[in-house]
Amino acid sequence: MRVRPIGVIRTPFPEPAGTPIQPPMSEGAEGQVIVFDEYREGLSDLEGFDRIWLVYWFHCAAPARMRVSPFLDSRERGLFATRAPCRPNPIGISCVRLLAIEGNVLRVSEVDIVDGTPLLDIKPYVPRFDAYPNARAGWLEDAGPGPHRADARFMQD
Repeated sequence: MRVRPIGVIRTPFPEPAGTPIQPPMSEGAEGQVIVFDEYREGLSDLEGFDRIWLVYWFHCAAPARMRVSPFLDSRERGLFATRAPCRPNPIGISCVRLLAIEGNVLRVSEVDIVDGTPLLDIKPYVPRFDAYPNARAGWLEDAGPGPHRADARFMQD
């Protein structure tokens, strides 16, 4: 299996600590998605989508742990019941707002990603496929508001 970056994500967040923990908690933070030239043609027809999914590599994440205390809870949980970055394959996803496409650069907002993060893929957000408003959310249904910014608990040493 081979995975290689198709670009890089630029944001105002230099390290995981202090980065918003999800796009709705980013207070509209803006960034750029720079797609490598060899993939530029793949951006055709992306304009017109309000949101896109960014699939990326958590390049600053600590090694995988199967039990973690997630940002929105003080109790330890199974890794796969969280969105903690310290995963066996540290792949992240974020649904960001697409503001503009300028050549091979996507201007985005509501970004919750560390600056310099390797981009693996882009997919359009399609409400008809991606929204399940009545879906249950497990332990998160009882979680309080929690912090809006990450701390250093999942960073590499």
